Amino acid sequence: MPAFDAMKRESVWDYPRPPRLEPTKRKIRVIHAGETIAESTAALRILETSHPPVYYIPPADVAMAKLRRSATRGSFCEFKGVASYWQLQGGETDVAWSYDRPSAPYRALAGYLAFYASRVDECWVDDERVVPQEGDFYGGWITRNLDGPFKGGAGTRGW
Repeated sequence: MPAFDAMKRESVWDYPRPPRLEPTKRKIRVIHAGETIAESTAALRILETSHPPVYYIPPADVAMAKLRRSATRGSFCEFKGVASYWQLQGGETDVAWSYDRPSAPYRALAGYLAFYASRVDECWVDDERVVPQEGDFYGGWITRNLDGPFKGGAGTRGW
């Protein structure tokens, strides 16, 4: 997996299908209610055609005591497998997901958490606050170096 180190211009339409998994040294942060929930320079990112990147954070870099597993039944990704969901302690909304046993090509994701930027107060890539991917299903993070259009908004689910 080549490391992604520069915030160069990227079109989500150049991303592959099946998705590519790659490490990033970018500083990834998740903040909610003024508290840092996750902070990492050892994240992985998934790049899939028409989607902004999804950042997966190692559990060692997540304040796991602030989270609990959700009762939400796992959805199935044709590439990665069955997802598990996470809520903030005392909350009722799924704010993150993970794969306990991802399929072979994505084994490196096991246990890593991806956060919905739309369901926590702030998500950051380095010093840039991300814009959440539209829709209630996908969890991509949009930064200013990305070109769309992006899947997720009304009428795009069938793309």
